[in-house]
Amino acid sequence: MPSYRLPSSIGHIRGTGLPDGASLIAALFVRRDSIYKTLPGVEAFDIERDARTYDGPYPVVAHPPCRSWGALRHFSQPRADERNLARLAAALVREFGGVLEHPANSGLWRAQNLPRPGEACDGYGGWTLPIQQWQWGHKAAKATWLYIVGCAPGDIPDMPPFRMGEPEFVVASSKKTRPEITKAEREHTPPALASWLVELARRCALNQQDRRQGGMLA
Repeated sequence: MPSYRLPSSIGHIRGTGLPDGASLIAALFVRRDSIYKTLPGVEAFDIERDARTYDGPYPVVAHPPCRSWGALRHFSQPRADERNLARLAAALVREFGGVLEHPANSGLWRAQNLPRPGEACDGYGGWTLPIQQWQWGHKAAKATWLYIVGCAPGDIPDMPPFRMGEPEFVVASSKKTRPEITKAEREHTPPALASWLVELARRCALNQQDRRQGGMLA
């Protein structure tokens, strides 16, 4: 059974506008102009703050670079150290709880032995939720996988109402039947999804704390 480090101060956060019992959250590998910087109780780590320095103790929402792991990775030119950032993000989610976001069918899943959608939880209690970011207001469907540690499927926040129709834009297409979104639009997280992911990470913290207090974690 894995062990998790949780601060004794969780549930007593002052000056954040958060209710008692709510945890601070670390948003890792975000843009300089990230929506996470506007959300209460979120510590955002962009390129200057450097998510590689994060050492806990709060649960994380991780958005590591994906171009070296996606379907078009053979055409990308990532920095020499960029590929390892996603490996680090998976390790941090497993240690502190929270959620990692990457494109659907990311090669990270095979490389780090993350369970694919529909598979049983791994040894860290982690599982994968497939979503379409369009349901949270993205311009394109943007199929996405979320690797979650610390929150069971029945305990996640309510999903948004099902959105009918089809997105007007696509992430990328060789057929050019619909316009493509820009690079910035690919990288930005819809505000509604960012808030949902933060709430999910907070539930991960509370669930893990409950398990710790119940003697289920070492």
